[in-house]
Amino acid sequence: MLRRLSLVPALALALAACGERAGPAETAETATPPAAAPASLDEVELIPREALFGNPERTNVQISPDGKYLSWIAPVDGVLNVWIAPAGDLAAARAVTRDDARGIRQYFWSYRPDTLLYLRDTGGDEDFHLYAVDLTSGESRDLTPYARTRASVMGVSARQPDAVLVGMNDRDRQWHDVYRVDLGSGERTLVERNTGFASYLADDDFRLRMAFRSRPDGGRDVLKPDGQGGWTVAEDIPFDDVINTGYTDFTADGRTAYLFESRERDTVALFAVDADSGERKLLLENPRADVSGLLADPRTGVAQAAASNYLREEWSVLDPAIGSDLEKLKALGPGDASVRSRTLDDRTWIVAYSAAEAPETYYRYDRASGELAELFSARPALDGKPLVPMWPQEIRSRDGLTLVSYLTLPPHADADADGRADAPVPMVLLVHGGPWARDDYGYGSYDQWLANRGYAVLSVNYRGSTGFGKNFLNRANHEWAGKMHDDLIDAVQWAIDGGVTTREQVAIMGGSYGGYATLVGMTFTPDTFACGVDLVGPSNLITLFETFPAYWASFMEQWYRRVGDPRTEEGRKLLLERSPISHVDRISKPLLIGQGANDPRVVQAESDQIVAAMQARGIPVTYALFPDEGHGFARPENNKAFNAVTEGFLAECLGGRAEPIGGDFAGSSIEVPTGADIVPGLADALKSHTPSARD
Repeated sequence: MLRRLSLVPALALALAACGERAGPAETAETATPPAAAPASLDEVELIPREALFGNPERTNVQISPDGKYLSWIAPVDGVLNVWIAPAGDLAAARAVTRDDARGIRQYFWSYRPDTLLYLRDTGGDEDFHLYAVDLTSGESRDLTPYARTRASVMGVSARQPDAVLVGMNDRDRQWHDVYRVDLGSGERTLVERNTGFASYLADDDFRLRMAFRSRPDGGRDVLKPDGQGGWTVAEDIPFDDVINTGYTDFTADGRTAYLFESRERDTVALFAVDADSGERKLLLENPRADVSGLLADPRTGVAQAAASNYLREEWSVLDPAIGSDLEKLKALGPGDASVRSRTLDDRTWIVAYSAAEAPETYYRYDRASGELAELFSARPALDGKPLVPMWPQEIRSRDGLTLVSYLTLPPHADADADGRADAPVPMVLLVHGGPWARDDYGYGSYDQWLANRGYAVLSVNYRGSTGFGKNFLNRANHEWAGKMHDDLIDAVQWAIDGGVTTREQVAIMGGSYGGYATLVGMTFTPDTFACGVDLVGPSNLITLFETFPAYWASFMEQWYRRVGDPRTEEGRKLLLERSPISHVDRISKPLLIGQGANDPRVVQAESDQIVAAMQARGIPVTYALFPDEGHGFARPENNKAFNAVTEGFLAECLGGRAEPIGGDFAGSSIEVPTGADIVPGLADALKSHTPSARD
């Protein structure tokens, strides 16, 4: 099976930095009440920010296809790097990369013996380069050594062990040409010159079997080779189905393709499609949620299990051969166990287990013996800390939609651990990015942090969120700052009516689209929120569109048709009306803004312009800028620094508790151009801080 590791840009302003969600937690039926419920917040141990947002001890654990090595991400001198160890001797672990700046977070194994691959950008610019590490010589080679180039990794294959298939946009920033790159020499060979395709699908022999092209009507063509070196249209994906429908992979023999399908249905189903006849076989469907995950045999590529996620993720067995294995994994606990890596012979799996109250713990699973051997915890510093459950909710919108949401309560506010607040507490509405993404059930560093500081946390899947069918998603078209925001307001009202919080004690916070939602909350509904925290949120939808990365060209028609079309007078009017920058004079509550200077999705000017507009009107604002970050904060020094500011800001606004800034600015590039005097302790902390930026 071709292991696909694409970095083709997603149709979203998604932001991974605001979460660390790893999997589902205990439900109301399985949660265990704490032994001694605290009577007040003062009795709850304060969890240090370092334990929540500092580097994990070990994460992203994998096993090499030949079973020879275990690998993981862990710090070297405070910077995340790739480590390996002989599978039978973890004490012999060694770092095989030496990044000393932003750190490495994405890596994977090739099928070439002793060869590992990783991706790295510079300062958050998202121009990811692909590197190969020879574990024998220790040599690291940039396989995409071209300026202003973003690698789109199409996959590695056991049938082509000495090569990798990569898209590169060095010729034209808008389009990724497809190359076969030799892992030994680094030599690249052109496979396909891209003349306007959004993406391609290859088989295990690196043959391009499908191509996908956006149309002016917002739909997408599925094309197949015409036998003469060109392409012919084989299928039509209408506009309403583009986000939800697509082919994902071929089996190793190339005879079957797997299709996530929403055409002529609502929720996404999984089909196996005969590559010759086109005959389709339904493998899994769920009337409440999209099929969202696939587990395939590493040798044959045949689908063995698939997942859907309504309130929590559920796996369905498609191949009885692994049914007993998945049952064994359930014994790890009531949280979620996921298969992260498998040897090519499928004898050994790496499994991650987590729950809302527990970050990931990694296990090695021997299929023959059924033994699950614990390897590492990602964050052992959180062992024994007062982490709390997460409670799924179904909230009704004013027009009758069901908004799947998640509530986290501080321990002193839910003494019997039944998921219902004993008394109202301040609340943070934590809005996910995307918007074509979703919140789900599991450990979240932000949820635990905010609950530990005394706040209820409510995460809402508003219309436009993925996972709940195309009708729910498409109800968001042209509803930015409209009904999408109404859903958030309805969820706040639900929390007030349910005694979770009071009308005067609600803050809104989020990154990317969640940052935009925060700015909308401050401008469109200024009386609803006591304050807001915006991380890399756009303030002007017209300038947002004008500054999107060039390689998003194939997705722009989707943006125009789903948000507003700046090419028309009516569309520009709509975009301006829905832009927070147009309503700055309505801001009356405290606002904190965080921005990465190198953000390619929401450029720095999006934050600069609303800060300038507020200053021109004499409206206070606190602005934190990070010169070495992009769309969210990757370096833990910067993440801790911004969260230290956020913590003090929320404590001043909502009255929760705050750990002093202390040394959390150490090694950070944080600059605060304006508003440092608004957050207690911030101005003093900056006086003794020298910003430290890293590429």
